[in-house]
Amino acid sequence: MDRIISFPELVTERYLLRQIRPDDQQHIFNGLSHPEVFSYYGVQFSTFEATAEQMQWYEDLEEKRTGIWWAICDRTDGSFLGAGGLNSRDETHRKAEIGFWLLPEHWGKGVMQEVMPVIWNYGFDHLDLHRIEGFVESENIRCLKAMSKLPFQHEGTMRDCELKNGKWISLEIYALVRQ
Repeated sequence: MDRIISFPELVTERYLLRQIRPDDQQHIFNGLSHPEVFSYYGVQFSTFEATAEQMQWYEDLEEKRTGIWWAICDRTDGSFLGAGGLNSRDETHRKAEIGFWLLPEHWGKGVMQEVMPVIWNYGFDHLDLHRIEGFVESENIRCLKAMSKLPFQHEGTMRDCELKNGKWISLEIYALVRQ
């Protein structure tokens, strides 16, 4: 499959966001098979082989131009911390959904506050987005707290809007609109 030839690397003070590579599959599996990660992420895999589906999803975002996700790495040693990016891009309405997950050992260290701005700025500056949406499960207190530190506006709650593991869940809607 054709991947973006000059995939954009993004850099913050502490982190490097780079293209997700085939050799990241073990890291993706470690994250998306971890109960603390998938309990609120919505995607989970029970085997390394099944994680190939997620790897294909990342490639499809690039190929179909419906989004872009990065591996989030420590800038000093290159260690993999998680992944984040934009998906569900709608060119007509110039909007996309922002998403993010981290391995639990990196929670509470301000990664989201440092990395999310470079992701949304990329969306506004390079994908010509007008609106970036974030959907957070109402019970995901850690993520809700992190979102409150970002300039996203809370727009409301979609009550009992998804069925997850046999239970109805609600989603908090956040949005950032280009100024």
